Amino acid sequence: MKPIRTFNVTPFLPPELERVRNLSYNLRWAWNHEAIELFRWDNQLWERSGHNPVLMLGTIDQATLQAAATDEGFLTQLDRVARDFDAYLKSDTTWFQRTHGKTDHRLVAYFSAEFGVTDCLSIFAGGLGILAGDHLKSASDLGVPLVAVGILYQEGYFRQYLNDAGWQQEIYQENDFFTLPLTLECNKDGTPITIEVPFPGRNIYAQIWRAQVGRVPLYLLDTNIPANPRKEDQDITDQLYGGDNELRIKQELMLGIGGYRALEALGITPDVYHLNEGHSAFLALERMRRLIETEHLSFAEAREAVSAGLIFTTHTPVPAGHDYFPPDLMARYFGDYAGKLGLSFRDFMALGRKDPNDDNEQFCMTVLALRLAQHSNAVSRLHGQVSRKMWQSLWPNVPEDEIPIGHVTNGIHFRSWISQEMDEIYNRYLGTHWRNEPADQALWGRVNRMSPEELWRTHDKRRERLVAFTRRRLRAQLERRGAPQSEVEAADEVLNPDILTIGFARRFATYKRANLLLRDPERLARILNHPEHPVQIIFAGQAHPRDEAGKEIIKQIVTLCRKPEFRHRCVFLEGYDMAIARSMVQGCDVWLSTPRRPLEASGTSGMKAAANGVLNLSTLDGWWDEAWKFGARNAEHGITEPITDQDAHSIGWAIGRGESYDDPEYQDQVEAEALYTLLERDVVPTFYERSADKLPRDWIARMKSSIGNLCHYFNTHRMVQEYTEQFYLPAAERHRQLVAQELTRAKALASWKARIRQHWSEIRVEAVSADSLAEIRVGREIKVRAQIHLGALTPEDVKVELYTGLVSPSGDIIAATTTPMHMTEGGRAGSWNFATDPIMCSRSGLHGFTIRVLPYHADLTTLFLPGLMVWAETNTTVTLESRKEHAV
Repeated sequence: MKPIRTFNVTPFLPPELERVRNLSYNLRWAWNHEAIELFRWDNQLWERSGHNPVLMLGTIDQATLQAAATDEGFLTQLDRVARDFDAYLKSDTTWFQRTHGKTDHRLVAYFSAEFGVTDCLSIFAGGLGILAGDHLKSASDLGVPLVAVGILYQEGYFRQYLNDAGWQQEIYQENDFFTLPLTLECNKDGTPITIEVPFPGRNIYAQIWRAQVGRVPLYLLDTNIPANPRKEDQDITDQLYGGDNELRIKQELMLGIGGYRALEALGITPDVYHLNEGHSAFLALERMRRLIETEHLSFAEAREAVSAGLIFTTHTPVPAGHDYFPPDLMARYFGDYAGKLGLSFRDFMALGRKDPNDDNEQFCMTVLALRLAQHSNAVSRLHGQVSRKMWQSLWPNVPEDEIPIGHVTNGIHFRSWISQEMDEIYNRYLGTHWRNEPADQALWGRVNRMSPEELWRTHDKRRERLVAFTRRRLRAQLERRGAPQSEVEAADEVLNPDILTIGFARRFATYKRANLLLRDPERLARILNHPEHPVQIIFAGQAHPRDEAGKEIIKQIVTLCRKPEFRHRCVFLEGYDMAIARSMVQGCDVWLSTPRRPLEASGTSGMKAAANGVLNLSTLDGWWDEAWKFGARNAEHGITEPITDQDAHSIGWAIGRGESYDDPEYQDQVEAEALYTLLERDVVPTFYERSADKLPRDWIARMKSSIGNLCHYFNTHRMVQEYTEQFYLPAAERHRQLVAQELTRAKALASWKARIRQHWSEIRVEAVSADSLAEIRVGREIKVRAQIHLGALTPEDVKVELYTGLVSPSGDIIAATTTPMHMTEGGRAGSWNFATDPIMCSRSGLHGFTIRVLPYHADLTTLFLPGLMVWAETNTTVTLESRKEHAV
């Protein structure tokens, strides 16, 4: 039976506690230990509510509320938390305000399919969402004027449980939005603000909820409303990553086009849009459509204006991890939309194809984002290399290392992931300034002041707490499964709070190789059950519902944990969530990561562990490759020389040396052997080597080194600062310039590009001459000249460069550098002469050079426009001119 009218019932709070309600609706409490302690006044209810203060306030009995209203200690704590909260929101000395000035304008809109802000808001699946949540928190702390847009999933992501055989099962639980820290955005008359998105044969409507993340509003779209009479339309925002390809395109239409329209409906007009993965890339098309409609622009003109303010971050180094839609599905949903952009459907599809001329190729959201965004980046140094290789075909003739995909290495939001005890230690030894400026390297130099005894006692307590947490979780999961009472009671004897504890928790994708440690069960059993130096392992994580291979790995681990020789030393925790992740990164001694290089884009769980003093043991992939090979200090300053082995060994352990393998089976064999050897010969002995005061001094020194060398760099404050200064602010300025004066410069740039493309085929390198020096000594100079035919173009339209470097055994130029060539004379039949300034030869060896021509315009962000680069033909004759050699 459907209601004829709905209304929301809110809890009645005594006036003394009204601030509790105010605090509960701003998710800043999720990274404030004292606020969380305030909500824990009824700890059992806090746990039962799923760490949801809004639900907690709605279910707590009135007598308890009245008691709290007269509890002097509670009211004092409430006053302290409330004053801190007010000071946070009112502060006018944030990093952005101090560095870039105050503004009421929302600079950036950050779009993501998932956001992992806190436990009770289940709209995230894993690392992508957790990173998005941490991005918002750091943007709030730093005062960056950012707004975020996502989807409010009615059922969120699945909850994991295991059956008796150890096979993963999934259950979806409906979210009650009215008992979550959310606010429905309404018109002045109290009715919900709604937006509509065109779908085949109908419009789909969505209402807008707001989650306030500190200073940052996160707007979330919800289609489960009566305005959508079809159940299938109401269900569009039901599940994250659920359903088939058609549901995926519906969700991405809603996120991209609907998200843009939601900001319009709210009166928010940011200069810059940041796409966190390609799921929201349709928003760029909607921005263009709106400009075409309101400013009467051509598609090319609208594209220049929109692209200027578009940032794209790719997170996926695996080709199958990108969204592809077949042509027939795209035709159904975008057949009419393409015409509104002034495009034929074929030209529209070309925007999302690697090969625009292949009519059978599917439409790729990543390709769309890469083609339209002015700034694209990967999420670690190694991932940048992988991404440039993966997408090189989009920029024909551009050398791989110059493909315009950079990198901004991921980080974590410290205060969301460190324990309260570590928070207090950092306050004591680093000063409270670290909370607001964790990227300040000088602060982390104080880590050596930390008392070894205090640091180790704190870590001991966290391990003890982790063991207790694990036992409670294990007992609960056994009871849910209906296990025998003897097995349930045995859960209280699992693990030992005093021995070396290894943690492995993440998504169970096969490339992450959660079972690498299980490759030799007998050897593993000897390591775990060593009579003097025992070891224990805690596993947690979940596989995608359709990832049968990932589920098989979970079953393999669970089966092993049930064997007598492993039962007390190896545990798999089901129901992986933020609470499990937080307990593990705070309480383990070693954080194990075993991805198959180079398939891990970044990974952030090891960063969370390092922030808690946990040591990493990992293959050299993602962020750990960067930390190990270059060091955080070098990475921060753009230094590419590896750090010394001695420095690297002090921050943790590396499995292998970053080798590449053609045979995955052989790679697993080699790296499993390396892992066992590291544990037996280094990790375990170091942990149990104690000084006279019974402290593992070498281990503690490594903890300090890890904290001091890694924490200042691998955090989202540094990451958001990089995005702001490298991308957001330059993109905003460029966007303002292009759209000023009725988009004069955007129109001019589009016209210039059209002329360049029309005449680009006329360009060729006709002749090259160079100093005739068969052999050149280091420190000498040479000069190169070239005659370039530009046809109808002029020297102002192009940039001519000398491309030179060492010649590899295969005959290719490597470690290349470019030198500009200046126009010296010309104009005869479209040909022009260019020359370099004298070039000093600073390195010995076999060198080579060639000439290239690129388009040039003052309003270009990159000179590498797809298909617009001309190189000298390899058979071009080089005239050698006699010239006396002279020293510089």
